[in-house]
Amino acid sequence: MANASPTPPRRQLPRLGQEFARAPGLPFADLLPDGQVEQALRDEHVSFRRRLFCPLVTVWVFLSQVLDPDHSCRAAVARFLAWRAARGLPACSADTGAYCKARSRLPEAVLARLARDTGRRCQDEAPEGWRWNGRAVKVVDGTTVSMPDTPANQQQYPQSRSQEPGVGFPVARLVVLFSLAVGTALDCALGPCRGKRTGETALLHSLRHNLKADDILLADRYYGSYWEMALAKQSGADMVCRLHQGRKIDFRRGRRLGRGDHVVAWAKPRRPGWMDEATYAALPEALQVRETRVHVVYPGFRTRVLVVATTLLDAERYPPRDVGLLYRVRWYAEVDLRALKQTMQMDVLRGQTPPMVRKEVWAHLLGYNLLRGLMAEVARSAGVLPWSLSFKGAMQAVNAFAGVLWTAGAEQLEELCGRLRAAIARHRVGDRPNRHEPRRRKRRPKAYPPLNEPRANARTRLAAAS
Repeated sequence: MANASPTPPRRQLPRLGQEFARAPGLPFADLLPDGQVEQALRDEHVSFRRRLFCPLVTVWVFLSQVLDPDHSCRAAVARFLAWRAARGLPACSADTGAYCKARSRLPEAVLARLARDTGRRCQDEAPEGWRWNGRAVKVVDGTTVSMPDTPANQQQYPQSRSQEPGVGFPVARLVVLFSLAVGTALDCALGPCRGKRTGETALLHSLRHNLKADDILLADRYYGSYWEMALAKQSGADMVCRLHQGRKIDFRRGRRLGRGDHVVAWAKPRRPGWMDEATYAALPEALQVRETRVHVVYPGFRTRVLVVATTLLDAERYPPRDVGLLYRVRWYAEVDLRALKQTMQMDVLRGQTPPMVRKEVWAHLLGYNLLRGLMAEVARSAGVLPWSLSFKGAMQAVNAFAGVLWTAGAEQLEELCGRLRAAIARHRVGDRPNRHEPRRRKRRPKAYPPLNEPRANARTRLAAAS
């Protein structure tokens, strides 16, 4: 990482930090201060030679790239050139080579550290009224992302076996831990979709250190096993999830708490191959789990009755209705993933190598957390919940104001930032209680036939036919 004549980050930041931190990162100055970036660079022992794209500049240009609808490197460098022109600085090349090399030199751990720290700080600063019964709720869910079809990506994140070589794309699996209070991503685990120990539960085990005493882990039925429940309890946390479809239920058994509500003992299964003997021995032989039947009374919903499994055993403090409503808001994890994959366009990554793919993921999570943090500040000032503000509206407002903020003078910044926050406060999520919609698309895609062979082969065949 270090070159012949390194310039430590602490020397670069006083010179460039005050200038460039006012550009694409201006709305997030309080959420991602220069000192935090400097500490992350120092902890990872990052030092570049004296060059245009120093670590701090690279971080902010990368961040502006993932926040802008145009994710290209050319557009990111053009924004940097526009900022330099607005500040009266000498022009530099519009070529993307220097920026791309700087991104490759930037350690993945720097972006990961900044994303985690930003997400956790926003959650820790959330008002007490945003918590559920005074407790922090962390929601876990998984998804997949695709990337360019390069040999390096295929080796690290192989495509589905159902696709022929040269036809599909490499696929990576993501498991993200969200804060229910503010919606930030607290941590993320990334891995391939094929092979042993590549499922969502395996990736979740690498995120267990994020569970603290008195936390609540909220998940769907895929995570509803003895191991997830017991490991959460071992961390001092509780868990709420839908009962797995493979587990039988009989409300005539166990300790009855009410109609369709009881506590039963889940026996510890035999030790799986991925668990060491010490961890296995520390888990209880029987785990007390509460099973609660929830009736869905709203018309249009596909599910009419479901059973929620939880380690919240106190029926007086946690009535069945409250437990059912808590599981219902698990859907916000799906909304947060949609914001990442569709609104921020993270569903198709651009990195040609696995390290660059992982950096893109962490850069998206960092940008996402900064937007969520800004929305939390606005929600606190407006006296509303962060859920009621539109993520897409906030992102559109930040991108619209970015160009004006870059060129504004010091006397205008406070007023412009105030107008930006007012615009974000106006973009509310529509009040559509118990909304139900068919999972169908009205607008048809273009009627092009799918490509069922490698593109090079198709080009050769077309050239021979002509």
